[in-house]
Amino acid sequence: MEGRLYAGEDYKKEFDSQDYLKTYYAFDSGTVAENEILKFNLRNLFQTFSSEICVCVCVCITNNVIYQKGIILNHKKDRKKKEEEQVEEKDAGRIKCQIHCHLQSRWQEKEARLRRTVTRLLKCDANQPHPLGPAEVPPADCVLTLLALECACHDVDAYRAAIRNLVSLLKPGGHLVTGVTLGFQGYIVDKKKFFGLHLEKETVEKALQDAGCQVLSCQHSHISYSEGFCISKGMCFAVARKGPSA
Repeated sequence: MEGRLYAGEDYKKEFDSQDYLKTYYAFDSGTVAENEILKFNLRNLFQTFSSEICVCVCVCITNNVIYQKGIILNHKKDRKKKEEEQVEEKDAGRIKCQIHCHLQSRWQEKEARLRRTVTRLLKCDANQPHPLGPAEVPPADCVLTLLALECACHDVDAYRAAIRNLVSLLKPGGHLVTGVTLGFQGYIVDKKKFFGLHLEKETVEKALQDAGCQVLSCQHSHISYSEGFCISKGMCFAVARKGPSA
């Protein structure tokens, strides 16, 4: 993985979201390691949201498919969508919906149902004290970020600060759910190497605790990406609850 390392503002011009989707988020890609990581995250997501967390308002901090945006999911039926706030990346969204429904049948039906819960698409920068900027958003029951902060944060201190910033979006008792690539050393998209922050499981847990959260679970797996795509040493999936004074 030699050559120039891309990061930050490079994503706007150099990042190929379609190649990223096909490489890391397609079950038919033939890359066993990437599929196993998908399954690891899906199993944990399914278990978390089917048994542990009751959610009305969820802020999803997306990964580099839709780089640094916040998707507001709301299960209240009386909330109307505004045309300008609907998700524009339809193809990327469809692929991700198929993935999230892979463990169950009738994914087209579930995709349509999921899309109806998306009420807003907002710019987001987890490195800022107010990640969603000036947008008025009610305190969230849950903030979900998967495989995103280790790409957006340039060092461990920035990662800790980003966790605190995301926790600030939660109501007391709300949950932060995060999937993290461990031992990250960058990843390849369209033959270009993008930055990845090296994190350990203990670093993730400590960052959550220092942000005022109780870590309810932190599942660890030694599965790693294919070396031709990404250098990593495992995955972790953590669920944490915001304390009353955080």
